[in-house]
Amino acid sequence: MSDTKAPDAQAKFTQGNLFRHISVMSLTASVGLMAVFLVDFVDMIFISMLGKAELAAAVGYAGAILFFTTSFGIGMAIAAGALVARALGAGAAEEARRRATNALLYGVVFGAAFAAIVWFNLTYLAALLGATGETLVLAVHYLQIIVPSLPFLMIGMIGGAILRAHGDARRAMMATIWGGLVNAVLDPILIFGLDLELTGAAIASVCARLVIAITALLPLIRHYGGFDKPTRRSLTIDLRPILAIAIPAILTQLATPIGQAYVTRAMAEFGEEAVAGMAIVARMTPVGFGIIFALSGAIGPIIGQNAGAGLSQRVRGAFWDGLLFTAIVVVVVSGLFFLARPGIQMLFQLENGLALTLVFLFAGPLSLMFFFNGVIFVANAAFNNLGHPFYSTTVNWGRHTLGTIPFVVVGAAWLGAPGVLIGQALGGAVFAGVALILARRVIAKQEADAIKSEPFARQARLFSLLHHRR
Repeated sequence: MSDTKAPDAQAKFTQGNLFRHISVMSLTASVGLMAVFLVDFVDMIFISMLGKAELAAAVGYAGAILFFTTSFGIGMAIAAGALVARALGAGAAEEARRRATNALLYGVVFGAAFAAIVWFNLTYLAALLGATGETLVLAVHYLQIIVPSLPFLMIGMIGGAILRAHGDARRAMMATIWGGLVNAVLDPILIFGLDLELTGAAIASVCARLVIAITALLPLIRHYGGFDKPTRRSLTIDLRPILAIAIPAILTQLATPIGQAYVTRAMAEFGEEAVAGMAIVARMTPVGFGIIFALSGAIGPIIGQNAGAGLSQRVRGAFWDGLLFTAIVVVVVSGLFFLARPGIQMLFQLENGLALTLVFLFAGPLSLMFFFNGVIFVANAAFNNLGHPFYSTTVNWGRHTLGTIPFVVVGAAWLGAPGVLIGQALGGAVFAGVALILARRVIAKQEADAIKSEPFARQARLFSLLHHRR
C-alpha cells in the first residue's frame, strides 16, 4: 500500500501554535497512558481488598522489575519515534516508513532476548530488591507470567511512538485505552470471580499487552502505508542510526528502575508496611502525573519535525513551552492530590501507620517536586531528537545514582521511611538543573548549525517538500 498523505501534511508540527501542539499531544497521549496506569492502580486496590500485606508487597517488588523491562521498550520506542519524526520533517516519507519497519523488527528481536535474560534471573532480582519468604515466592510467580509478554508490549510501544511521530496522538492513545479496558474487565473476573488473586492480575496484564500491540499496528497499516518488506540491505542501513539512539535511550531508561530498585531496597529496611505504602505511591504517581510521563514522548516528535525542517526557533519555543506546560500540570495535580487525601485513605483502607504517612506525604508537598522530573523528561526529548542521546544517559544515570543514593541514605538516617522519598525528590531537583543547562546548550548549537546551513538549505528542503510526489 502506498502512502496516501502528502509529506508536508505529515509534518504537521512545523506550523501552528507550539503550546497547543504540546497540550494536545500530551493530553491525548496521557489518556492512553493513564488507562494502563489506572488499571495498575485498580489492581493495587483489588489486591489491598484481599487483606494480605505480602500480596501488596509482592506487587511492589514486581513493579520495580517490570519497570526495568518496560524501560527497555521505552528506549526502542524513543529511537523509532525520533528517526521517523525527523524523516517526516525533512519530507522523506519513504525513509520514514522504512525506518518504522526496521525499528519494529529490531525491537521485537531485542525485546525477546532481553525478556529471556530477565525471566531466568527473576528469583535473584526479586531477592536483590529485598523480597524474602512468601513475598519472594509471590513476586516471582507474578513475574513469570508477565515477563514473557514483553515483545507484545514492545510492538505496542514502538507502534504508538510511530503514530505520534506522524502526529496521530489519538490513535496511539486508543491502543492503550483498549488495552486498559481489557485489563479492567478481566481483573475482577480473574482475581475475584475465579479466585486467582495475583495469578489473575498477571494473566489480565498479558492479555492487555496483546491487545495494545494489535491496536497500535492496525492504524499504521490502514492509514500510513503499512510497512516495507525488510531486506538485509535496509536492515543494515538502519541498524546504526537505530542503535545510535536506542542504546543511550535504553541505558537512560534503565537508570530509572535501577534507582527505584535502590529506593525499594532502602524502604524494605522499614518493613513490609513501608514497602506497601511506597507501592501505593508508585501507582498514584503515574495516574496523577500521566500527562507529564506522556510529555517526553509527545514533545519529541514536535522537536524532531521542526529540527528536521531546520526551524530552530520553533525547536527552542517547543522546549520552553514544554516546561511551562509541566509547571501548570504539576501545580493542578498536586492540589487535587491534597484535596483527595481522605478518599485515598478510604480507598486503600489505610489505618494510622507508616503506609498512611508515606501516602499523605506524597499527596501533599512532595508531589510538587515532580516538576523537576518533568524538566528532565522535556530535556531528554530535546537530547534524543537533536542528536545528543548520550546526554540523556548521563543525566538519568546521574539522577538515579548520585542524585538518589546519597540523598536517600541521608534522608533515611534523619527521617526514617519518609526520608527515603524526600531524599529521592531532592536529588531529582539537583539533576533537573543539570539537564536544563545541557538542554540550553544543545538547542543553542542546533540554532548555530541552522544558521551555518543557510541560505540554500531551507530552499532545498522546501523544493523537496513541494516536488516529492511529482
